[in-house]
Amino acid sequence: MIDDLLPESVVAVEAFGEEGVREFGGAPLYPQEEVLVARAVAKRRREFTVVRACARRAMEKLGVPAQPVLPGERGAPQWPDGLTGSMTHCAGYCAAALVRAADLASLGIDAEPHEPLPEGVLSAVALPAEVERLRGLSAERPEVHWDRLLFSAKESVYKAWFPLTRKWLDFSEADIDLTPATGPAGGPHGAFRARLLVPGPVVGGHRLGHFDGRWTVRRGLVATAVTVHHG
Repeated sequence: MIDDLLPESVVAVEAFGEEGVREFGGAPLYPQEEVLVARAVAKRRREFTVVRACARRAMEKLGVPAQPVLPGERGAPQWPDGLTGSMTHCAGYCAAALVRAADLASLGIDAEPHEPLPEGVLSAVALPAEVERLRGLSAERPEVHWDRLLFSAKESVYKAWFPLTRKWLDFSEADIDLTPATGPAGGPHGAFRARLLVPGPVVGGHRLGHFDGRWTVRRGLVATAVTVHHG
């Protein structure tokens, strides 16, 4: 699912539901990781383990020895030298996407259950212009939970933003325009553009004013991905 949203240079590894838990859930943790979930509830520990097993398999596919994935500043994962990537997990799904840093400047992925946001969340994360556009999209394509999709897109934008800036990006500091595509692709899908409302990162000698991403809805999930090229 996620790999369909990413360039060929990116290696994505996914785990779905109980099948994914059976495949990845018994993977050992490194001692440095173990201490982080020593007191965690079973669900948290399982997701922590599975998503890191996905990340290590992606490392191996890129020819990099498997190693711990530890949280760094603001919880962002610390990747091996020469790699950049992103991880996501929600109920029934975990994924990691890695790429050589020479091929992409940054990337961000996110997955969420395809269901409406809890009451009050949309008003906390969306700009008035975004809410207005969501009304139009909901009238046109009511089968998509556009509020959840917007939230996921903002998460992907932040995950791509932070490694480039080492700064916080508030929900109100990126204006996201979601666009549905036409034609079969296994479910609703499309693209989005996030217009940055604060000075963007400098990549390849140019200050970026926006990030571009893609989205899909499949298997009861909404997934989004942002890739930032070197220029």
